[in-house]
Amino acid sequence: MSVYDFTVKDRQGNDVSLKEYEGKVLLIVNTATGCGFTPHYEPLEAMYKEYKDKGFEILDFPCNQFANQAPGDEEEIHTFCTMKFGTDFPQFAKIDVNGETADPLFAYLATEKPFASKGIKNIALSKFSKANNKKFGDKTYINWNFTKFLVDRQGNVIARFEPTDDMKDVKKAVAAAL
Repeated sequence: MSVYDFTVKDRQGNDVSLKEYEGKVLLIVNTATGCGFTPHYEPLEAMYKEYKDKGFEILDFPCNQFANQAPGDEEEIHTFCTMKFGTDFPQFAKIDVNGETADPLFAYLATEKPFASKGIKNIALSKFSKANNKKFGDKTYINWNFTKFLVDRQGNVIARFEPTDDMKDVKKAVAAAL
């Protein structure tokens, strides 16, 4: 199994097979517009501009499961991201990433690369997110907004980055995968 076995919804609700991205390096991210990590859009867009011609794609999945930090509909979220951060990478329909309604793609990604606490910031995030995520029980896959999964050109999940991880480390890993 690989990410290419999944179908997701675009912002208009149309099915998109991730096979369309076969052969590319992917960074799959759950996002929010009203989060302390929302400024991650800036380095994400810069990375996208630098690497998209080398076979790199960022797949953006808004999620409102973390303190209601993505309350708008798909069009409002898209407008915010393009106007404030100039994002040009693909943005998909808003999804759930935890619980019984978790999108199967994110359940798969998190099963392939589970949360591994590293560093004081991630330990602090883990403690904070437990209060929000306890309602999801054993179906808690993602701790918070802007969790990033790096996928190689064969569709294998090769790394997971928590929102507290340094974006420079994310960029280094993307460059190495390319």
